[in-house]
Amino acid sequence: MPLKLAVYPGSFDPVTFGHLDIIERALQIFDGVVVAVARNSEKNSLFSVPERLALLSEILADKPNCYVETFDGLLVDFVQKRGASVVIRGLRAVSDFEFEFQLAQMNRSITKQVETLFMMTSVPYSYLSSSIVKEVSSLNGPVDKLVPPLVKAALSAKFNRS
Repeated sequence: MPLKLAVYPGSFDPVTFGHLDIIERALQIFDGVVVAVARNSEKNSLFSVPERLALLSEILADKPNCYVETFDGLLVDFVQKRGASVVIRGLRAVSDFEFEFQLAQMNRSITKQVETLFMMTSVPYSYLSSSIVKEVSSLNGPVDKLVPPLVKAALSAKFNRS
């Protein structure tokens, strides 16, 4: 039986408990998951791509079937080069669906070899986004329930707090 590999793309700026929830659940379905950090020049990122890769690699170090990588260009090209055939996308609310549906349809029009699997975010994380985490942290609010301690420390460093 061939190894079934899925790709979970995103900016992960920063990674949240919502992202980690999707990764954990995807690892129960697939033999391996590639967490693919997108190099998106249109987004104004707080963390550089190398910083995001380092945070994810450390947080996911105990998961040998989880691979942290980066990509640019077309997602479907990366998925196929990596030997995967499934893209995982998390949905928090109905408002996410329209945009994600358009992306999935575009990817499907490029290649029929890549499927998109939508996973609903677990209820405790249905409101959570990296943008919210950055906003709360920038205002010195509590992020303990939103991100792992390593990310909390990195956020504090970015906002010049000890």
